[in-house]
Amino acid sequence: MSAPKSIHIPLSRRRLVQSLSLTAAGLWAPGAFAELLTLTPAMTEGPFFPDKLPLDQDNDLIHITDHTTPAVGTVTNLSGRVLDKNGAPLRNALIELWQADDHGTYIHSAGVAKAERDPGFQGYGRFETAADGGWKFRTIQPGLYTGRTRHYHFGITLKGQPRFTTQLFFKDEPGNATDGVLRSLKEDKDRDAVVRAFQPVAGTKELAATWDIVMGVTPGDGHEGGK
Repeated sequence: MSAPKSIHIPLSRRRLVQSLSLTAAGLWAPGAFAELLTLTPAMTEGPFFPDKLPLDQDNDLIHITDHTTPAVGTVTNLSGRVLDKNGAPLRNALIELWQADDHGTYIHSAGVAKAERDPGFQGYGRFETAADGGWKFRTIQPGLYTGRTRHYHFGITLKGQPRFTTQLFFKDEPGNATDGVLRSLKEDKDRDAVVRAFQPVAGTKELAATWDIVMGVTPGDGHEGGK
């Protein structure tokens, strides 16, 4: 049987020497190569943040309390962590998610009402990160509407800080090439930081993706880590 193929991770000679030195000295830590982390780029909040928040604001956007019919659309499971720029988890960060329903309509008085809004879809949810910086949402794949590719809106609020807004996109979505918001990111690394592959969940018709949000803060800024 042939030997398994090795995975090559390119490192500069200087970085390799640094890693060996740190490991030998027992000083290696998760933040040792913080320069390899790409900060999640800030992106526009957009015009459709709910102007009237729903009564149900949990992280399951598919089922609304006292509503028997679930949301229409492809169920999508989103999860990840909120990290500082050194890779340490940030707990107690408020994560907000808002998006279009399967018809491409937001829970906003202006919406983009090309169709009636799905009454079974929550449209907005929130979650406070755990000690490991973890967060999760159960929602649907957002519908398309004129002028935009498929996307989610995220807001992250750290204690004492204004809301940081960004967006998450689907890898290989045809509209990505012409989406003005996504294309406003000029660096490949910034675009890569907000695009994820959504994989089928075995045995279901659902999709799932994992996305770590890297904030431009450090523990010294007064934000709690996950210890």
